[in-house]
Amino acid sequence: MSELPKIEPWDEFNQTLVSNVHPADWSNPVPDGRYNLVVLGAGTGGLITALVASSLGAKVALIERHLMGGDCLNVGCVPSKAVIRSAHLAHEARASKSLGLGIGEGQLPDFSAAMQRMREIRSRISHEDSAKRYSEEFGIDIFLGNARFAGEGKVDVDGTSLEFAKAVIATGARAIAPPIPGLAEAGYLDNENVFNLTTRPNRLAVIGAGPIGCELTQAFRRLGSEVWILERASQILTREDPDAAKIVQDGFQREGIEMVFDCQIQRVEKRGDEKVIHLSCPEKGERELVVDEILVGAGRAPNVSDMGLEEVGVEFDLRQGVTVDDHLRTTNPRIWAVGDVCMRWKFTHAADATAKIVVQNALFSVGPFGKKKLSDLVMPWCTYTDPEIAHVGLYAHDAEADGVPIDTYTASMAEANRAVTDGQEEGFIKVHVKKGTDQIVGATIVAAHAGDLITQLTLAITQKIGLGTFTNVIFPYPTQGEALKRAAGGYTRTRLTPTVKRLFEKWLALRR
Repeated sequence: MSELPKIEPWDEFNQTLVSNVHPADWSNPVPDGRYNLVVLGAGTGGLITALVASSLGAKVALIERHLMGGDCLNVGCVPSKAVIRSAHLAHEARASKSLGLGIGEGQLPDFSAAMQRMREIRSRISHEDSAKRYSEEFGIDIFLGNARFAGEGKVDVDGTSLEFAKAVIATGARAIAPPIPGLAEAGYLDNENVFNLTTRPNRLAVIGAGPIGCELTQAFRRLGSEVWILERASQILTREDPDAAKIVQDGFQREGIEMVFDCQIQRVEKRGDEKVIHLSCPEKGERELVVDEILVGAGRAPNVSDMGLEEVGVEFDLRQGVTVDDHLRTTNPRIWAVGDVCMRWKFTHAADATAKIVVQNALFSVGPFGKKKLSDLVMPWCTYTDPEIAHVGLYAHDAEADGVPIDTYTASMAEANRAVTDGQEEGFIKVHVKKGTDQIVGATIVAAHAGDLITQLTLAITQKIGLGTFTNVIFPYPTQGEALKRAAGGYTRTRLTPTVKRLFEKWLALRR
């Protein structure tokens, strides 16, 4: 078995976590003949692939070299959202001063307690992804160790050979740092070790204003750190709707986060316990930024090395990952891939959805019959800042690039009374429909609960429910979802043309 992972601090919660997802006393099983499916990697994509295949009667082996649960459980969704929740509560407490409930001036949140809560939650959830559960409850052979393809139809796990009919690569991706001189020597945090912190960094620089960088920037600021976020572009969240990104950016400014745009990081140096970032900015020239910690959230790379992919004819790129077709099959017809190792959608829910495609295509399709396509998926996503930004389908610039004429209907969250009563009226619902129709082709929501609200529009796109239909849906009052009905009302009003209105007036005049 591979070496037991070490996670700091080694408290009762992290000990429970590791005992579930990489137990020290685990004994790999004796290979049980030829497997229908061997899955390399036990993150979300690998776990769901193995679980679905096993539940449908397949003989499955699942291999993991590090921690079962992958990024989502251990260094991604679960710990980040737990920390974000604590940060949000701290922010709400300060904002509630007008109600007589705010914390005292200058009083900082208990950072150590927030991180301990995160570790406790992660350890509690870890049972769901445990080696014991997948072995005993689902009948999957769990191998903890390093996997490598060893010829056609064979995988080696630390000297043990497994034979397979089909295999799935689900090895995920890892955080990478930009090639900044001195950064490695000075030391830095990324999403894989930032959750090991037990004491608050008083001054934190975040490199990269993508989703991970922005979520943790706001969380650390709310937990008492002074935070700078460094971005080469001229705004945060460059892939999002500019109107949406601006709302979050304005919120960052109000919360005292300093955003440094359009500057190049020349080098990093260590001065005693401090880290100094040397910046070159077009307008302000050279600048030094002195901090206690640096958090890098500026990129990820697929885990494709040292797996013997070349030996079995699986094409890959060190930056883009494993090459797959629209059915998620690699260049070896017996090997498939799923999740961050091969897809541009690097989300837990994307890995979950595509795992089911892989099982169908690898085990239950015959030739062209029964195959499912990656391109058929309608994929929503959400960035968990406050407010959240959620999106599905096309952006306006996508529609223009694809030659799809659209009409756009927007409703402010301030039009939903519940958002006003909650003090969460910042944001909007923006829906794009194919021009002249109510066929929804894309939507962006900025709201406190945007990630929950976007599901309604995702369902509408997948089930071909037009925007106008939402005007006939009864929304409980008061809820923030009513903003969606107001956006739909914008479309409905366009149907009341002057001609139609005159016809209504004539009809009603006859009925007097």
